[in-house]
Amino acid sequence: MKRNLTSSIINSDKTSIDLRNMIDKLEETNQILLKNEELYTIDLKAKEKELKAAQELLIQLENMASIGQLAAGIAHEIKNPLNFINNFAQLTANLANELSEELEKLSDCFNENDKQYITEIANDIKENTQKINEHGKRAESIIKGMLLQSRGKAGEMHPTDINAMLAEYINLGFHGMRAQDSGFNIKIDTEYDPAIGKVKVIPQNLSRVFLNIISNAFYSTNEKKKQLKDAFTPVLLVSTKNNTDTVEIRIHDNGNGIPQEILDKIFDPFFTTKPPEQGTGLGLSLSYDIVVKEHKGEMRVDSQEGEFAEFIITIPKNINEHHV
Repeated sequence: MKRNLTSSIINSDKTSIDLRNMIDKLEETNQILLKNEELYTIDLKAKEKELKAAQELLIQLENMASIGQLAAGIAHEIKNPLNFINNFAQLTANLANELSEELEKLSDCFNENDKQYITEIANDIKENTQKINEHGKRAESIIKGMLLQSRGKAGEMHPTDINAMLAEYINLGFHGMRAQDSGFNIKIDTEYDPAIGKVKVIPQNLSRVFLNIISNAFYSTNEKKKQLKDAFTPVLLVSTKNNTDTVEIRIHDNGNGIPQEILDKIFDPFFTTKPPEQGTGLGLSLSYDIVVKEHKGEMRVDSQEGEFAEFIITIPKNINEHHV
């Protein structure tokens, strides 16, 4: 009986050890499962965030398409009265010139004070009509661009004046920023190489690249201005260069720049440093695809945090026409 009892105790101890080992293994397995569940939950939340951003982008794109159609209709309606304004401004300027000539012929009929007063009025009329004509031409240029974008087919290439396109979208970006912040102002320097001529590109898409980068530059410099106030003067420098086989575009701003640790992520989809309500993180990603995939070009960025950011776009002059 003693031997049997001893054997039973030994077997019981062994069973206890085995059970303890099994419990430890179960606990370890449970911890692994909990960890995997936590990782899965984190990954699921990240996917949900990306999906939500994609849905928001689709809504924005649909809204933009509707706005684009509306803008095209408005632009078409405005075109005729704008032509009327431009034509009559030019006609009035011509009449003011004729008035000055006739006044000179009849100068003996007026005393000096009356002659000077009438001359000043005639000059004021000429200056005012020149301003009306100048701004009318600018508005006409914007409307032509809007109509071109609304009529252009996706992926269709046209010989395009890159310098003129940049000038137009700097103007549009500036007024867009002023609409958001009426106090916004910036010094704009341009160095356009006239030797570029016209380059065959997809203007509807490339214009989006320029507007996106320029708008980002305005945003960055405006944020820095809010921080430093009168100690800082925002500056945008846009330049073009005609190379043997390519055209180089540089868009440089002296805003807050891009931190080195995120410099290699800025072309990633959904990556943005702006607040959620101000950026989707897709502008630069889409811009990169337009330049690199559609135009077989290159797009890179150079930046120093707190000092500047410069985007360098290189587009080949001879792109085989293709459709996206």
